[in-house]
Amino acid sequence: MSFIDTPERYPYAWYLRPLLTLMRRRLGKLPESVRLWARLPLAFIGFQLMHRALEHKSSPLDGRLRALIRTQIAQLNSCHFCVDLNASHALERGATDAHIEALTRFRESSLFTDGEKAAFAYAEAITVAESNIDPALIDSLRLAYSDEGVITLAALVAHQN
Repeated sequence: MSFIDTPERYPYAWYLRPLLTLMRRRLGKLPESVRLWARLPLAFIGFQLMHRALEHKSSPLDGRLRALIRTQIAQLNSCHFCVDLNASHALERGATDAHIEALTRFRESSLFTDGEKAAFAYAEAITVAESNIDPALIDSLRLAYSDEGVITLAALVAHQN
């Protein structure tokens, strides 16, 4: 739910209209979040470009993990729309319902690798206020995903938040 209403026929910038039309056709209607972001055209374009960069096939983090991290952050932020959207992406990328249900207790779950658990712990620490990042956690991430993977993870968490 938004505190600001954006009508379906909002006069978006001319250069966004083709993209919004394609999104509307693909999704059936424009989600509220898209309608709001598109009111700030440069921010919307930047957001979309960042999303594309993070979801690139050559990412050091596989698509399933990226979608699970986005789902976890959505759960932590209580964004039900985001949970549904990202969980559906995770399922499309090979996750199961059990993976999604286990995100809230990832530390105890045998469904995730140590590297995935470290990624979830990092995402949680960044998302939850007053959390500190333990240097040992960064070391675990670097072992599992390389420096580029840690940078990608930080950008992914920031983008989803």
